[in-house]
Amino acid sequence: MSTQIRQPVASDRPDTVVRPNVARDTWNVLTRELRPTLRDPFTVIFSLVQPLVFLGLFAPLLVGQSGAPVSETLRWFVPGVLVMIVLFGTGATGSNLQYEMMTGSHERTLVAPISRASLLVGRALKETVPIVVQAIIIVLIALPFGFPVNVAGMVVGILLLAVFGVGLGSLSYTLAIKTKDREWLFWGVQQTLIFPLLILSGVLLPLDDGPAWMRAVATVNPINWVVQAERALFAGDLGAPVVLWGWVAAVLLAAVGLAVGVRAMRRSD
Repeated sequence: MSTQIRQPVASDRPDTVVRPNVARDTWNVLTRELRPTLRDPFTVIFSLVQPLVFLGLFAPLLVGQSGAPVSETLRWFVPGVLVMIVLFGTGATGSNLQYEMMTGSHERTLVAPISRASLLVGRALKETVPIVVQAIIIVLIALPFGFPVNVAGMVVGILLLAVFGVGLGSLSYTLAIKTKDREWLFWGVQQTLIFPLLILSGVLLPLDDGPAWMRAVATVNPINWVVQAERALFAGDLGAPVVLWGWVAAVLLAAVGLAVGVRAMRRSD
């Protein structure tokens, strides 16, 4: 009786190393993170409750105090609400990673043959999808109340928000990695930083008449430049200098956030 000899294959060799493909791994992480959102899109809509409360209750106060036409007030306020969506939503997204770390799910992904940089970049890119959807919903809600929109400026403005969200999301994931299972520390740092940054960005109230020290701090607050750029873009002033500074702030934040986040992910255990 003849026996068939099985030829060894590459997978049988103990020294075979599966080399990760960063682009492929990033795409796989991105699609994995998007699945829960696609299965339950109402989570994206439900997260709009807070911005809608500000839009419905705070905007009328601004109209009454300023005496300006409703359209002008909305043109100033709505772009700030869009930045607020990114600030509150993306800034808290690290809590999802922290939950995975506490349940052991993240630990299993670390030992998988996948680039650790992709684990961070894929998650950060995922944040662009809810940002775009939520921004469009807010604009559609504001339109019947007299909010004027420049279509080209809106498209560029949403792209700017997406870049800004990638940077902010990366920093949120970094905070989650550093705080590990200490939820109180994550939320303590997040809440301590997010509200001063919000106030010093001129989202809710103009800073023109504020104290000199507040105006000085606002000049180094990247969120302030993103807010100003969004207002100029939605007004159709695409060539305004503040638009350039808004892009500089968003790109720098994204670069720093990704660099810090990838480094933290590679060192995580």
